[in-house]
This record gives sequence, structure tokens and C-alpha cells, in this order.
Amino acid sequence: MKKIVRKSLCVMLAVLLVFNLAACSKKTETTSGGTNSGTESSSENKTKTESKGKKVGVAMPTQSSQRWIQDGANIKEQLEALGYEVDLQYAEDDVQAQVSQIENLITNGADCLVIAAIDSSALVNVLAEAKKNNIPVIAYDRLLMDTDAVSYYATFDNEGVGVVIGKYIEEKMKLATAKEEGRSYNIEFFMGSPDDNNAVFLDRGVHKVLDPYLENGVLKCQSGQTTFDQTNTLRWSQETAQKRCEDILSGFYASGEHLDIVASAFDGLSYGIAAALMGAGYTPGSDDWPLITGQDAEIMAVKNIISGKQSMSIFKDTRLLAQKAVTMVQAVLEGKEPEINDTTTYNNNVLTVPSYLCTPVPVDKDNYKEVLIDSQYYTEDQLK
Repeated sequence: MKKIVRKSLCVMLAVLLVFNLAACSKKTETTSGGTNSGTESSSENKTKTESKGKKVGVAMPTQSSQRWIQDGANIKEQLEALGYEVDLQYAEDDVQAQVSQIENLITNGADCLVIAAIDSSALVNVLAEAKKNNIPVIAYDRLLMDTDAVSYYATFDNEGVGVVIGKYIEEKMKLATAKEEGRSYNIEFFMGSPDDNNAVFLDRGVHKVLDPYLENGVLKCQSGQTTFDQTNTLRWSQETAQKRCEDILSGFYASGEHLDIVASAFDGLSYGIAAALMGAGYTPGSDDWPLITGQDAEIMAVKNIISGKQSMSIFKDTRLLAQKAVTMVQAVLEGKEPEINDTTTYNNNVLTVPSYLCTPVPVDKDNYKEVLIDSQYYTEDQLK
């Protein structure tokens, strides 16, 4: 009887030993097997653990423009992938609404703010409140003026955008040889919003390239409206641009003068300009249709480029810009220094804001597939 009991006990111990060995083997496999994926998973979990409980408030200007919808979505997606809670707000170009939204973000416990301002002059007081609460602020694509509450600035090289627009006009119209060949062209300027500091930089870039041709007579502006004060468009409004273009065409081009070039700072403005031109009898895609520039490479703008209604646009990859803003957020919340590549350009009247400037890319009928489709920014179906 004792022998039977001993034998049973031995069998049971052997079975338990096998189960323990299997469990240890499985645990080891789970923690160290598949070296790369295991390490990445561990690192990802660690990042999310560190980020847990942090809230980021994102204030965007409007959903009326495709680009701002994409900016907001890209920032939110990338921040949430890092484990942050994101409160994304759109103010629909209502300045006071944006002030209230930022106040609420502060009250609701935001640990960091990302702000693309409608009119940054209206945000000075609420930004002071953010600073008082030790909330770091990242200016997104539009510089926050007249405040010391801004920590960093993520944007594109806005003067560079203007230079690219100017050089596109210069090259396509062969302006460098026009004087000696006896050619001249009529041009009109449609610049951005006076409450957006980026518009000033862009205007400066355009004129850096084109002013020599205005001075030597190769370019002529029949309206005489060439300064930023004369050519700006409040809130980048399509309707305002269309009305102004209609007035210019009826006032300065009704007696046989032909408009050859429109230096437009934004795709939305270009839509209004195109509508005004068609109303005045110009035909899209024909020889009499002016060269029209733009910015943001919106889907509608690219379709217009393909059909001949717009000549070019500036592609600003919002995925990259969002990524740079997100790395800034992560750095300030972890007490680190983010990557910056400009410490001299963007003075907001109080301080020079450390910035990261992304590079703008011109897009036209010749390269839109390579730049926009091959990079998977758009699909071919979206542009049909």
C-alpha cells in the first residue's frame, strides 16, 4: 500500500514539474522571443505609460478649409498614438469663439496647448493665463504675436513659400529674358490675411523675386495695387478675393487690357479669382487664361490644376508639420528640448520664437502625381 502511494506521489510530482517548465518556457518566449517586435512593444508601452494622464488642447481656426481639417486630424491621431488625451477644437474663424475655447482648454486641465490662431492679437490675455498656469504653448503654422507665453513654433518657411511662388512665375513666363525680347505682362496680387503674420512673410518672398520686374517694366500692375496693405485678403476669404478681382477686372481691364498673371497666396483665393475671370469672359485652359498660383494643394485646387483652371499650388505636407508639432509637445511635457532649425527669423515683437521650418514644394500639372499620389497624400480616385 505504501509503495502504491509513493508511486502515485512521484507521478504527480513529475506532472507538476512538466507544467512548471512549460510555463517558464512560455513566459520567457513572451518577454524575449521575436526580438524586434518584443522590444518595440515594450518601448511603445513604456511611452504610453509615461504619457498617461497628460491632456493636450488643440485649437484650430476653421473647418471651412480642407487643410485645417487635415492638420487637426493628423495632430490628434499622432498624439493619441503616443497615449495623450486630445481635445481638438475648431473656431470657424470666429475670434471670440477661439478665445473661449482656449479658456476652456486651460480650465479643463490641458497640460500643453497647440494653437493655430485666427487673430493672435486677440489671444494675448488668454495666453498670459496659460503661462500663469505653467502650460507650454506651441504655435502651429501661424506665429503667436505680442506674447512671451509661446514656447516653440512649427511652420513652413513662409517667406520661402512666397519665393517659390515668385520663382514659378519668373520661370514659366520667362521673365529673365522678357525685357530684351520686348515682352511684358499684366499682373495682379492677392495676398493673405492681415491678422496672420505668415501672410506678411509670404508677401515679402513674392516681392523679393518679382519687384525687379515691376521696376523694369516687364511686369505691370494695372490696378497699381502692389503693397500688402492694398492686396491683403481678410481671413483669406474666397468671397472677398472674388469681389476684389471683379472690381479690378471691371475697373482696369475693361478697355482691352489683358490680365496675364495672378499671384495668389492661397488656393481658396484662387477659386474666387477663377470665378471672377470666368464672369469677365476668360476661358479656363485657353491661351487667354492667366497663370494663377496658390497654396496648400487642396483637392479642389489640384483638380483645377489638372483641368487648367489653376497653374500651380504650394504643397505643404501637413503630416510632416503635425509630426514636428507633436515632437515639440512630447519634448516639453517630458522636460526635453525639441528639434528646431531656426532661431532668428520669427520675432513676435516680444521674443524670437525657436522654430522648426518645413520645406514647401511647388505642384503643377507636370509633377502632381509624383509629389501627391506617390507620397500617398492623395489617391488618384480623390483627384478624379
